[in-house]
Amino acid sequence: MGKGDRKTRRGKTYRGSYGNKRVHAVRPVVVGAKATAVKPVAAKKAAPKKKSA
Repeated sequence: MGKGDRKTRRGKTYRGSYGNKRVHAVRPVVVGAKATAVKPVAAKKAAPKKKSA
């Protein structure tokens, strides 16, 4: 138990990871704020069809 332990808060802080023992702080929702713009996902183009001989 300590810095090297991945399951404890101290271990998570040492490694710089997050999890159940060290969750991210959730930002409070502001009433009347604009929603963030999300880029549309580009659709994959179909591969060109092979010509049959």
